Amino acid sequence: MKIAVVGVALVFAFVSCNTEEKKTETLSLEKAIEKYPDSVELIVKRGRDRLDNFDFKWAMSDAAMAFRLDSNNVVVKKFYADVLNNRPDRNSEDIYIAQRHYHELLKKDPKNQELLVSLASTYSMLQDFEKAFEYINNALKIDPRYREAYQLKGSIYRALGQTDLMKSSYETAIQQDPDFYEGYLMLGAIYQEEKNPVCIEYFTTAAKLRPKEMEAKYSLAYAKQHFGKEEDAAQMYRKMARDTSDYYSSQAYFQLGHMKQMLYGDLDSAKYFYTKAITVEPRLYQAYHNMGVCYDLEGDKTNALRSFSKALKYNPEFELSREYADSIRFL
Repeated sequence: MKIAVVGVALVFAFVSCNTEEKKTETLSLEKAIEKYPDSVELIVKRGRDRLDNFDFKWAMSDAAMAFRLDSNNVVVKKFYADVLNNRPDRNSEDIYIAQRHYHELLKKDPKNQELLVSLASTYSMLQDFEKAFEYINNALKIDPRYREAYQLKGSIYRALGQTDLMKSSYETAIQQDPDFYEGYLMLGAIYQEEKNPVCIEYFTTAAKLRPKEMEAKYSLAYAKQHFGKEEDAAQMYRKMARDTSDYYSSQAYFQLGHMKQMLYGDLDSAKYFYTKAITVEPRLYQAYHNMGVCYDLEGDKTNALRSFSKALKYNPEFELSREYADSIRFL
């Protein structure tokens, strides 16, 4: 029987970290809004901070409040459109509303490249890529170095499956903005998917740009793990497991277990790290599955089946565990 062990794929969360300075600033802003509850300027500032930190629910609340107070204010209208256009649960109606506001704003400021690219993004989300490129190119005529235009081009080419053009667009984006953190992460992911070790360079740059961001460190460790730098990866995972949030801690322990199991055949150590991962994140079904494989290789069918059952408890659609359990149940 083929041994089916799972790895956890690289996933970008793009989670921002809050510094003490930022928290202090937020508290001061909240106090100012308590004092001046009808201040559109303060509400928009708070909403922008929330949008920048991916707090879409409360950003939408601020956008709606500001819009009710002054729907003709161009700053309010732009903010309201940006929230509608960027929140993850947006629907087609949200996109059309945002699009209408961007069109209205462009009538007053036709050479605003930020508005042009924002408008282009609405057409992109509605799958009208020809129109999206039209507005992107208009923005680049105004400013050929406008990074956001190349970023949006890259995302469109990604949707179209045109990998070479996607890479070219993101490469141009980081040339225009060498501090474009997300661009390095995206290029690293593209090259990693192509099994090109140059991805390590991009992840390294991202990690240097934002040394406190865990997704960059995890991405770098994951790349090193798969391109011949296992000891470096293990060292990074150990530090991550000790020092980071529950998500990255559980992922780090899982990868340490995966390396022990697959690279060194050390099943006891693998089970130890999988157990640590599950302790941090009890729903990590991949860890239960791989523990089941370890138990099976040791001839402990009872614990193997118990582990596969746990994996299926947390993900009933995980057929790999179901098939493996069925293959050993009646042996």
